[in-house]
Amino acid sequence: MKRLAQIIFALALVMTLAGVASANTDTPRVDRRQAVQGVRIRQGVQSGELTPREAHRLRKGERHIRRMERRAKADGQVTPGERARLNHAQNRESRRIYRLKHNGRSI
Repeated sequence: MKRLAQIIFALALVMTLAGVASANTDTPRVDRRQAVQGVRIRQGVQSGELTPREAHRLRKGERHIRRMERRAKADGQVTPGERARLNHAQNRESRRIYRLKHNGRSI
């Protein structure tokens, strides 16, 4: 009986660890877009297309997306709905970067 309990416990432990190991928290597409959008903001500051205030607001938006991503990963799995919300937020931020870089204001 003791042997059977040990086997059941071992199986439960293995299944639990397998579930944790396969947790889907990778977001390479989100990370890649964050990097590209950060470069776009830095380039806009260097070229003078973005004022310091505009750049600050854009960086604040990027921080918000990073917080959204951390919250999505907190439970160990990023669901398709969470991925869609992250993508939507990044699309919106990308449009803001474009709009502010092309609004005619400069330093």
